[in-house]
Amino acid sequence: MHTVVVGTSGVTASDVLAVARDGARVELSAEAVEALAAARAVVDALAAKPEPVYGVSTGFGALATRHISQELRAQLQRNIVRSHAAGLGPRVEREVVRALMFLRLKTVCSGHTGVRPEVAQTMADVLNAGITPVVHEYGSLGCSGDLAPLSHCALTLMGEGEAEGPDGTVGPAAELLAEHGIAPVELREKEGLALLNGTDGMLGMLIMALADLDRLYKSADITAALSLEALLGTDKVLAPELHAIRPHPGQGASAANMLAVLKGSELTGHHQDDAPRVQDAYSVRCAPQVAGAGRDTMAHARLVAERELASAVDNPVVLPDGRVESNGNFHGAPVAYVLDFLAIAAADLASIAERRTDRLLDKNRSHGLPPFLADDAGVDSGLMIAQYTQAALVSEMKRLAVPASADSIPSSAMQEDHVSMGWSAARKLRTAVDNLARVVAIELYAASRAIELREGLAPAPASQAAITAARAAGVQGPGPDRFLAPDLAAADAFVRDGRLVAAVETVTGPLQ
Repeated sequence: MHTVVVGTSGVTASDVLAVARDGARVELSAEAVEALAAARAVVDALAAKPEPVYGVSTGFGALATRHISQELRAQLQRNIVRSHAAGLGPRVEREVVRALMFLRLKTVCSGHTGVRPEVAQTMADVLNAGITPVVHEYGSLGCSGDLAPLSHCALTLMGEGEAEGPDGTVGPAAELLAEHGIAPVELREKEGLALLNGTDGMLGMLIMALADLDRLYKSADITAALSLEALLGTDKVLAPELHAIRPHPGQGASAANMLAVLKGSELTGHHQDDAPRVQDAYSVRCAPQVAGAGRDTMAHARLVAERELASAVDNPVVLPDGRVESNGNFHGAPVAYVLDFLAIAAADLASIAERRTDRLLDKNRSHGLPPFLADDAGVDSGLMIAQYTQAALVSEMKRLAVPASADSIPSSAMQEDHVSMGWSAARKLRTAVDNLARVVAIELYAASRAIELREGLAPAPASQAAITAARAAGVQGPGPDRFLAPDLAAADAFVRDGRLVAAVETVTGPLQ
């Protein structure tokens, strides 16, 4: 099994995906253990002094003015975890919780938090045992970090609350730790606070969304190309020289992908035949511009994620010169913004795909295709309601594109009076990404059927490879009406797991 070694300088997006989705093992580097011990020595020295230090010998948030005596500090750390584990709602997905835990471990290992090495090792042990704390949908405002979600994870380290075992069974965390020979941690000064103060949930969801969107944007380029073919459009608008004079990188990449898919097609270039068109509709002609803008948004989001992966997000932090200083680095605004940007871009990509699907089904705009791509229109409804489903998905994505980060609700008696809502931005982006896969799948279903109805004209070899692979995956072709939901589910799975892209790349080579 792949092992990810956590040092002091952060981790990579591929490390996060390996741990969150593939169950990779986690190890602490010797450098990280040394840094943990050194920072802990600083905290221990401060804890022994009579002067109050925030997070070490004081209360938290609006209660930070109270100095806590030494005999109450362990209780203070336990209490902050217990009281902050106040989430409600459905359980969050296992991969999200694993990313959350792993990214908190990444910051702990930076040597800026003052957490003891044995606490960090317990975090790694819980991940390696496949134990997943029960974390709930609601509880984070995205400032002071993802407090409630991280608190539920810290509660598991203490042997309290509930967690899911590697077999998927939910039970008491204490029993799961005991089954795997893991001793619950006894938190000391600052450790409870350090386990809660991070943007780890929203960052983990950003990294996973970027991985999924990378595949879906390639898939959308493919389905846009198939629709262009099915509508007998022109591929001249994809010429590199046209995109070179508006040099947005994403636009150029998207156009290049579509051109690669369409190479060798007998269906393109018929826009001047029986019903001449000076130009194709925007949804066809401007596909690279829309998808490209989304790709460039992803590039910016990836840059933000990389910076956050290299960050140590905690409050207070232990600095290299031995100072322990309060700060505001836990504010989730940088991550929240790009999560919202991605939801906007995904909604627009879905919207343009739906417009192409509708065009394929409308006999007045499809350039000779049967109404709704039906076998016997009137007796058969064809794909009429598949487009309804697609439209409903797009409509929801437009609602999900309303930014969460533009909102703020004051908390903690006005001490935390401006929050990022980044966790909420991440949660709605996950739904948007799921819906985008479904929208692209319905365009694939319609465009592939339309191409097969164009008898006598051969599609591009890459297009044919996509259609052949889809049919082998249970995505059926033209014919009389049948129970459509299983076909659409098969198309969704075919797009979602990357088989569409893989099939096309057997002909085109790697897409951009």
